[in-house]
Amino acid sequence: MKPYIPILISLASYQLVFSQADTEIFLFDLAVANDTVILSNKINISNNEGYDNQPSFYDNNTVLFSSTRNGQTDIRKYDIASGETTWLTDTKVGSEYSPTRIPNSNNISAVRLDTTGLQLLYAYDIDRVTSKPILKDAKVGYHLWYNENILVNTVLIENRMDLVVSNLKENTNYTFQKNVGRCLQQIPGSENISFVQREENQNLIKTINPISGKTDSITTIYNTSDYAWHPLGFAVIGMDNTLMIFDAEEKNQWASLYRYEDKNIQKISRLAISPKGDKIAIVSEVSPEQIVQKQVDSYNAHDLDTFVNCYSEDVWVGRFPRDTFYIGRKKMFENYQSYLKSVESTEVKVTSRIVIGNKVIDQELANDNGKQSHQVAIYEVEQGLISSMNFIFEKKVDNPEPIVQKQLEAYNARDIDAFLKTYSDHVELYNYPNQQTSKGQISMRKRYHGFFESTPDLHCEIKNRIIIGNKVIDEEYLTVKGQNFSAVAIYEVENGKIAKVTFIQ
Repeated sequence: MKPYIPILISLASYQLVFSQADTEIFLFDLAVANDTVILSNKINISNNEGYDNQPSFYDNNTVLFSSTRNGQTDIRKYDIASGETTWLTDTKVGSEYSPTRIPNSNNISAVRLDTTGLQLLYAYDIDRVTSKPILKDAKVGYHLWYNENILVNTVLIENRMDLVVSNLKENTNYTFQKNVGRCLQQIPGSENISFVQREENQNLIKTINPISGKTDSITTIYNTSDYAWHPLGFAVIGMDNTLMIFDAEEKNQWASLYRYEDKNIQKISRLAISPKGDKIAIVSEVSPEQIVQKQVDSYNAHDLDTFVNCYSEDVWVGRFPRDTFYIGRKKMFENYQSYLKSVESTEVKVTSRIVIGNKVIDQELANDNGKQSHQVAIYEVEQGLISSMNFIFEKKVDNPEPIVQKQLEAYNARDIDAFLKTYSDHVELYNYPNQQTSKGQISMRKRYHGFFESTPDLHCEIKNRIIIGNKVIDEEYLTVKGQNFSAVAIYEVENGKIAKVTFIQ
């Protein structure tokens, strides 16, 4: 059975280093022609394991960004013409973020978080590799140069950030707005800058004149806090793997601009557009598949620190659909440390893998002290870390595949009676992991009868199939009214009939 698609479309020695999400920075050529935006020539300009983020264009040929190495975050630059990357700082006492060129200067500014906890905005003389604080009493989160004398900052105040304009020449600081977001941008062809204001559970892009303080609203921003302006006057944001566009002059709603089919661009967090508008730098979390493979490799290498750092602090671990084994990275460390001490050899081999959205489904062959067993692990990745690991274990039962294949054939034939004969009378449908959406054949008939009749091109192709115990896990590619969808269905067979289906989309 396929998803119903409406016609509308320890321990004392335990230590865990704080880990930021693994991200990479990709650079694209950007062209605008006949009201169409074209992106091409993708390059990974960071290509570095760990945190690579906060890109800004020093000029049309150079991108600055923050990058992690040896437990600290330093400033790197990428030369577009040569393709070479250079480290600009090596600050042992702290880490640098949000590198930005200082106007009318070759130097840059960046927020530095020292190992002591001190957080200040610094100016860096790149030629002499020296630095000095710009604002000595402000805990700056993000900043934008309005000109060489005026800085617009988001300053951390208690549990929020306030927008503060600092006049360095006159040594004044004035708070214009409270509770703002992280993104500050110069608006092309304007004396105003834009910022994000948090109001009533939504984010608004607003404008402000740093001299007069006059403020106005532009539009609501989606579930993100980062955007960039193109010199032609439109704004761009990232939504998962899709770029959205907003034309300030037309004042239209956000519209889809470009969707990345590349599995390495899964969740866009930040972006920057070059001064000429011919380049765009995009920050994306590394693909869920890369994160899951990293934890497999580190487990097999018995590198426990790297292994547990692939998981979120409050990771959930259990048995499908939602029986809890334990919660938390610390408990995971203790459990695996104890287990690895108890075995002479252990290895996991991935024999089949399905990737859908932020979820990775691995069929695994586990070998512990020479004893082999099969299992399936469903990994869910959020913010660059594995947030849940859901196991399905092997058990000896009759082969569940024939009845699942029979229902697939009936589905593609749009034969509602043959389709329903493959299900038990009390069949239950769920959205992953355990949200029930339907129960019983009467409900299924109502749901699928009209759908079959109104969808002449309905077809499902199986891209991958995993069989474990009484369960069949199908990676499905569906055609519905000229559109294509990917989905995963977990079929559970009891007494020769499909008793339960869980959909992952």
